[in-house]
Amino acid sequence: MKTLLIKNLDYVVTLDGKNTIHENGSILIEGNRLKEIGKNLPDKADEVIEGKGKMAFPGMVNTHHHLYQTLTRNIPYVQDVELFDWLVGLYEIWRELTPEAVHVSTLVGLGELLLTGCTTSTDMFYVFPREAPPDLLDYEIQAARKIGMRFQPCRGSMSRGRTQGGLPPDEVVQTEEEILADCRRVIERYHDPAPFAMTRISLGPCSPFSVTGELMQKVVKLAREAKVKVHTHLAETKDEDDFCLKTYGMRPFELMEKLGWMGEDVWFAHCVYLNDSEVKKMAETRTGVAHCPVSNLRLGSGIAPIPQLLKAGAPVSLAVDGSASNDTSDMWGELRTCLLAHRFKTGASSITAEEVLRMSTQGGSSVLGFPEIGSLETGKAADLFLVSNRTLGFAGGLHDPIGALLFLGDNHIVDTTIVNGEVVVRAGKLTNVDEQALFDDAQRLSREMMERASRRTGIDYLIKKQPAKVR
Repeated sequence: MKTLLIKNLDYVVTLDGKNTIHENGSILIEGNRLKEIGKNLPDKADEVIEGKGKMAFPGMVNTHHHLYQTLTRNIPYVQDVELFDWLVGLYEIWRELTPEAVHVSTLVGLGELLLTGCTTSTDMFYVFPREAPPDLLDYEIQAARKIGMRFQPCRGSMSRGRTQGGLPPDEVVQTEEEILADCRRVIERYHDPAPFAMTRISLGPCSPFSVTGELMQKVVKLAREAKVKVHTHLAETKDEDDFCLKTYGMRPFELMEKLGWMGEDVWFAHCVYLNDSEVKKMAETRTGVAHCPVSNLRLGSGIAPIPQLLKAGAPVSLAVDGSASNDTSDMWGELRTCLLAHRFKTGASSITAEEVLRMSTQGGSSVLGFPEIGSLETGKAADLFLVSNRTLGFAGGLHDPIGALLFLGDNHIVDTTIVNGEVVVRAGKLTNVDEQALFDDAQRLSREMMERASRRTGIDYLIKKQPAKVR
């Protein structure tokens, strides 16, 4: 079995049960697992990486994304509007998705994640244009396998189009029968429940304003029969509150309770607008949270009550969200924004650097149900990243490696990323794809999609839309 030794690391941050940090430590990988961690390891392996001047951390876990959105970033037309207007503006461009666009956008988003220390990601893919083939999720999975990411995508769905009182155009929604049939197909074809799996499937009806309550119930029933997890957006904006009160006569959280969406096999993205009793119930039911601070700030949605959720004992993870609401898939950058956002809202002592790092690693492990990842311990998955700390951005501040990762640094590109024992980022570059060729493909597809949408709708997406309301 192939062995890989990373020797003489300045710090190895394990995040194990004892908070062990090895100074001048080494890591021995055998196959896809961590064989040994510590000092004075035998200087013998099939490959040796010199770790002097570097820090090692467990690979981060991204628990919410919309990878296709990497092709619709920084579009002037929706730069200054809130979520509902933002969605309505972009749905018309997303109608132009093709298999190539899905494949390329996935490589871009996962590539950015790997370059910023993320080794496991989910995705919620829910846009299935009527003109496109119905197996678009397959192109994401193929891209993840090519680039080397541990991947747990959600077969997303939208069933409530505008004619049924929903937000998306009817051209990107599907019938319940189509959705449930494809959910079964992708589970049967791709879901691997075994430990250390590289591909697992979850199910992800998009949101209360784009699917029916009946579909939510049918999906969670199917998921529990198949023993896979379920995921959706929840309590992201005040508009969502208003929609649910008008449509269902109850708040979003109450609706999820009624529909049976609570428990260890459920996780929600955002959870910005939870009240105290809802925070308590999240903890009691072990229902997970995917916290997306940059997206919530970018769209002016608010700041989720993460310190309260952590104190209550709810499973909380970190996520970058879709690239059109974040404009990047920078996992390392998400850490610092998370820390600063909550200190701004509730004070400097309300959240620590270690708590945020644990959210991005062990929090993600817990939410996705992946106990093999999230910490550097013997027998666990060989998923980790190395950061070069001999740069001016770290000068004078290497007193605490966790603090250095959260407070310091002058860019967010890691030196090395290893997934399942394979080096997928080396010297700050992806090893499995040509980054320049990928950039060129993404630029071309983004331009083509926007031009087609513009011809069809008459909208000039290069001109900023006047916000519908200003708070």
